[in-house]
Amino acid sequence: MNTRLFIIAITPAIIGLGAIYLSDRHDREPLRILILTFLLGALAVVPSIIVEEILIRFNVFPGVAGALYNAFIVAGLTEEYFKRFMVLKVPFKTTYFNEKLDGIVYGVFSALGFATVENIIYVVFTYTNNPFVGLYRGIFSVPAHAVFGITMGYYLSLSKFDKDLSRKKKNMIMSLVLPVILHGGFDFILMANIPQLTLLFVPYVLFLWWINERKLSAFLYDSKSRIKKLKE
Repeated sequence: MNTRLFIIAITPAIIGLGAIYLSDRHDREPLRILILTFLLGALAVVPSIIVEEILIRFNVFPGVAGALYNAFIVAGLTEEYFKRFMVLKVPFKTTYFNEKLDGIVYGVFSALGFATVENIIYVVFTYTNNPFVGLYRGIFSVPAHAVFGITMGYYLSLSKFDKDLSRKKKNMIMSLVLPVILHGGFDFILMANIPQLTLLFVPYVLFLWWINERKLSAFLYDSKSRIKKLKE
């Protein structure tokens, strides 16, 4: 294994993990739970690959329709389902998940666990001779997984802390549907082979960052306010 490529593959996720960990400065999550969530996210690659291999066999659609199927169903739905599943199985049920920001923190840790393994597969083993793959994925793909994790965690938290059963169910559904839509849109732009569509890629990525930065900022403020009230 090429050590240099391995370092290139894991560095973007390490930066993302450090950023979200340091952002949660008012009521930081236990490191052991965060590591476990990261590892579960990494483990989610296994069932995702299996399901994707099955689903891709049903892609009988030509051209753009086939790209839509691969982007939204094969990749988007499968990967976001299993990343979310890992959050729901462990951190969501713990007593440490006690404020809205926690959903985003655990969502990002699961997503970046997944992205780390996926990036190693692509950068270290699949496209070893292409030096630009690591750069491209480090700038776009790995951060995109983190962004999808923010969306997922945002709605998981809204669901967990809402006492209205109707809204709880709606937000639980949104915690899967919206990341799938965002993920599918990201992949479709790249898979569709439509030159005009690729012009929208960078604006779309900026849009993803903008809407999710607002979600993160809202919950950071909520966390700060909550701790301030507890100290009063």
